Amino acid sequence: MNIVLIGYRGAGKSHVGKLVAGELNMPYISSDDMVVLKAGMSIQEIVAKFGWNHFRDIESKVIQELSLQERSLIDTGGGVVERAENMAALKEKGVVFWLKASVETTVARIKGDQERPSLIAGKSLNEEVSEMLKRRVPLYKAYADYEIDTDNAEPDEIARKLIVCFEKGLNSSK
Repeated sequence: MNIVLIGYRGAGKSHVGKLVAGELNMPYISSDDMVVLKAGMSIQEIVAKFGWNHFRDIESKVIQELSLQERSLIDTGGGVVERAENMAALKEKGVVFWLKASVETTVARIKGDQERPSLIAGKSLNEEVSEMLKRRVPLYKAYADYEIDTDNAEPDEIARKLIVCFEKGLNSSK
């Protein structure tokens, strides 16, 4: 069974994912890293050259490949939930954890990050995060098997919580 992390950027997926993967001796796989590898260019370059839809197409191909993994931790990009086929594939062999954070926490964590292009042109970071979370929260909620609030928690605390939920879920399904 895979562990799949969903949530908006800045929620702690990468940091927590690496901690959990290390603790459970699982491979850690970032879908965003795999997209960059497959495309041969950064996410920012993909979006600038071809647009967000093209990025999402590559991401969907990567997700289909990653969904075939066994006992891996899959750290997804924040928008993976925008395509139902992505989540259907990931849920086949995965337990989905939504790492969630408030708008304020998210903005504080990602301000100054120049690696990601804007999702909504002409908006302040606060406006963009607010709008995107308003749109994505119902999707995160619908696909998550577990929700973990990361606002006032340290990464190791979040990782412990996630591991307990994962192991409880595995034991109850036997």
